[in-house]
Amino acid sequence: MRWFVTGVMGLSTLLYPLVVFFGSHYFEPWKIAALLIVLLLVRLAASYSLKHWSTPLLIAGIGYCLFAMWSNQLGTLLFYPLLVNALMLLIFGWSLYSPPSLIERVARLQHPDLPPEGVIYTRRVTQVWCGFFIINGTLAAVTALWASLEVWSLYNGLIAYVLMGILFAAEYIVRMRTQKHVR
Repeated sequence: MRWFVTGVMGLSTLLYPLVVFFGSHYFEPWKIAALLIVLLLVRLAASYSLKHWSTPLLIAGIGYCLFAMWSNQLGTLLFYPLLVNALMLLIFGWSLYSPPSLIERVARLQHPDLPPEGVIYTRRVTQVWCGFFIINGTLAAVTALWASLEVWSLYNGLIAYVLMGILFAAEYIVRMRTQKHVR
C-alpha cells in the first residue's frame, strides 16, 4: 500500500506545473501551495523512515510552499522546479564528496560486488546527473523569471521530463554496451 501511496503522490507532484497553470485561473496562489503541502505531507508520512533519502527534499518542499502561501504570489510558485533541481544537485553532488556515489548505492542493490570499473562508471553517471540538474535548474529559473506561464508550464511540465527520460535511456544504452560484465 505504501508503494501505491508514494506512487500517486509522486505523480501528483510531477504534475505540479500543470496544476499551477490550470489552477492559477481559478484559485489564489496560496491555495495551490496549500494543496502541494498536503501532497508533500502525505508523501512524507508514506516514507518508511525519517532516514529515507527523500525526507530532506519533502521537508524543504513543505517549507518552500509555506513561504509561497505567505507571499500569495503566482511568481513564487514558479520557482519550485528550481528548488527541486537544486536539492537533487545537492544530494547527488554530496554523494560525490561522501562516497559511495548515489548511483553506486543504487547499482549495489542489484550488484553488491560491483567491480572497480562499475564504481568508476557509477561515479561518472552521478556527475552527468549533476550536470543535468545544473542545466535543468537553470532553465527552470529562466522560464520562471522571463517566460510566460504557458512556456514555464510546457518546459517544467513536459520538456524537462522528456529530457530526463532521454538521459535515462541514453545511460541505459551506454551501460548495456560498456558494462556487459555487470548484467
